[in-house]
Amino acid sequence: MRVKLRVLVDELPIPKFMKENLKDEGIVELYPPQAKAIQAGVLDGRNVVLATPTASGKTAIALMAASNHLARGGKVLYLVPLRALASEKIEDCRKLLCRRTDFKAAISTGDYDSSDPWLADYDVIVATNEKADSLLRHNAPWMNDLSLVIFDELHLLGEPDRGPTLEMVITKLRRRLPDAQLIGLSATISNAEEIAEWLDAEPVVSEWRPVPLKEGILHGRKLEFAGGEVQELKPMDENIMANAVLNVVSEGGQALVFALTRSRAEKYAARLAKAFAERIELIGSEDWKRLERYAERILEVDRSSFSENLAQLVVRGAAFHHAGLSHAHRSIVEEAFRSRALKAVVATPTLAAGVNLPARLVLITEVRRYQPGYGYQLIPVLEYKQFCGRAGRPGFDEVGYSAIIVRRRDEREYVMRRYVLGQPERIRSELASEKHLRSHVLALVASDEASTVDGLLKFFESTFLAHVYGAHLIEGMVISVLEFLGSADLIEVFGSDVRATPLGRRVSQLYIDPLTAVKLLEMYREAERISVFGLLHSLALTPDVPRIPMKRLSPHLLEEEVERRIDGLMMAPPDPSEEFYDEYMDAVRIALVLEAWINEAPEAEIYDRFGVQPGDLAALREVSSWIAYAASQIAKIAGYRELVKPYEDLSERIRHGVREELLPLVRLRGIGRVRARALYQAGYTSIEKLRSASPEDLMKVPGIGASVIKQIREQI
Repeated sequence: MRVKLRVLVDELPIPKFMKENLKDEGIVELYPPQAKAIQAGVLDGRNVVLATPTASGKTAIALMAASNHLARGGKVLYLVPLRALASEKIEDCRKLLCRRTDFKAAISTGDYDSSDPWLADYDVIVATNEKADSLLRHNAPWMNDLSLVIFDELHLLGEPDRGPTLEMVITKLRRRLPDAQLIGLSATISNAEEIAEWLDAEPVVSEWRPVPLKEGILHGRKLEFAGGEVQELKPMDENIMANAVLNVVSEGGQALVFALTRSRAEKYAARLAKAFAERIELIGSEDWKRLERYAERILEVDRSSFSENLAQLVVRGAAFHHAGLSHAHRSIVEEAFRSRALKAVVATPTLAAGVNLPARLVLITEVRRYQPGYGYQLIPVLEYKQFCGRAGRPGFDEVGYSAIIVRRRDEREYVMRRYVLGQPERIRSELASEKHLRSHVLALVASDEASTVDGLLKFFESTFLAHVYGAHLIEGMVISVLEFLGSADLIEVFGSDVRATPLGRRVSQLYIDPLTAVKLLEMYREAERISVFGLLHSLALTPDVPRIPMKRLSPHLLEEEVERRIDGLMMAPPDPSEEFYDEYMDAVRIALVLEAWINEAPEAEIYDRFGVQPGDLAALREVSSWIAYAASQIAKIAGYRELVKPYEDLSERIRHGVREELLPLVRLRGIGRVRARALYQAGYTSIEKLRSASPEDLMKVPGIGASVIKQIREQI
């Protein structure tokens, strides 16, 4: 259709319910990039790659296309890289696609050992890329009904950890659903056309933003912008960062500061809190009261020194935001910032790739990041542009400002030229990585996507890697991975035919690194006597369990712990001179944290003892619980029956954080570790005893109220 200068929602070829829902959200006219997407055929079923800045309406245009599919009886899959984004997008889908309709939207981000057949009854599914990959490995039948797939944050194709999975999911879905429409949503990148060509899509590239952005550098009190404009800041604080933030807050704005490490994020947030405390007039009396309430909510999560530190900052108007925060902490900080009571957040780069949290001023404190083995390296221009994308809050700011803090005069010109005036790097495929290939090659064979070596190589001809460089680049690596998988008894090769063994098929379905299975089997063979700590240590030795930031425990203490538990360890400790020794001892540290958790140590105690922050503990618990479950399944299929139940029980104990005797109680919905222990101590040690208890007696147990009793009664 021909696009006029102004395109009104009422004029669009989309269902009436969608027009009304858009208007409810205040969307009555399209932004220029949205109009360009319609011109490119996004509402006519054409594949489109939309590469535009943050807040330029990418999600809305994708959901407009989705409304057409739903009206025709189609099914939509919306893929995102992070769970936090999934929660955000499911709300968008419910507002725009489900209101005024009978359409149903569901979110699916966990349980990698299921095809989720219940999703067949839903019209819109929001999932992470990893969950979609898992569903493809389980050959979920309902995926054949998809008529539209939306790939959010498509530029993450170039991210070393998550990029290969996204590339494989796209390649599999294109082969499985040749007639489905594909919509890719991306930050502004320099090779959007190349990615669009791979997807047989129309590229829609624009620099337009709803709030204009001024990019520059900050040196002392001078803000120097790309066009030559210079702005002198008022002297409000001797610290360059604090001074800039105080200036923007004094004019009614907020600031988002990016630091490249957690420790710096916490340090800078403390500096800003001090600056606000010295200038209390900058924050209104009503905001001070709201900040007190937000601080109280943080302390309700837990009473660790970590939470107390965060609360003390929030009550003074600043906060840090990084992966060490629990989900509850993050939600409170984000809510406080969106409410405009919290004036400044200092974040690590994870925020730039995740939640939408705009501010009038974005400050980038440094452009060099330390990388072990390489020293300090310049951050990519694309990452810098992602930071800048958070500047300018629609509806509140007429202009968004971003600035890189430059501490040396001789760096100004270089930083301006490389970052402010520079172009983002081309997105490159990260698929040529043995770590990722061993998992994805096994998945292709195990799910019958490829049954011959030639078929396997042909699949890789359809990848973005092959589109840019040619498939020959990866052939040698694929053959090498096949040899590894064969030596591990995960696949069998007969001439040119290749098939997964029962073990290989199960490993693929469990969505774990094949090397994890190899290491576990090695320990099963070596194990003589096992203990709970030995099982925890075996999990920590696998490549899937993350290495988390924590206190350095003394080597002497670790050696004492190993000596004390030597009889129950599944793998004998190596000699300190061996290369494997450090890895083995790292796993001991992780096992000690998990042991404290399943012995019901409070999170605050775990933080004080081990320095493990709540977000890291949550990530460790989730992965470790899953790997324990996977370990039970591998033991079952490999014939180690004596290990099946110990690992199954351990998986549950890690998930709930309880001793073994509480497992029957925590299996009840609404009963967590604290309530379960309270019930147990009150004498309700089994489901039978709960069944025979009167509501009056249960009400006497701390933490057990009428609504909880109702939940218990419904389940027993």
